[in-house]
Amino acid sequence: FFPAIENINLWSSTPNLNMNLYATKKTAAEGMLDIALFLANITHMKTVIEQGAGYRYYAAVLTLISFSLALQIVAGVLIIIIARRDLNEEANQKQLDSLNNKATLAIFLIFITNIFISVLGMERTGLFARMHF
Repeated sequence: FFPAIENINLWSSTPNLNMNLYATKKTAAEGMLDIALFLANITHMKTVIEQGAGYRYYAAVLTLISFSLALQIVAGVLIIIIARRDLNEEANQKQLDSLNNKATLAIFLIFITNIFISVLGMERTGLFARMHF
């Protein structure tokens, strides 16, 4: 009698939302951001190495950048594993939730590490370096 009603999911505001497609797109976007941060950290590491050991926080910043890069590799591998699994299969959901939590923790640690990298990596250059605030 009402054929359109059978396609409506009462628990979702969007009818027939494909959760696997949504999760895959979200994971791909997360992976692209991880790649961008990875490249930024490599560039920052190159700059620190070029400044040499005379740089005030050379060892600390180099260690933090290395730690961040290692965490980004771990997060990237987790993101690839998550993206390759089907969220719609009930057997995968518990494992995907666990992997997603681990990826979230890795990304949070990357975030905190990069805050320290930014704080320690601030170097006075140019005109304002001579003004000694």
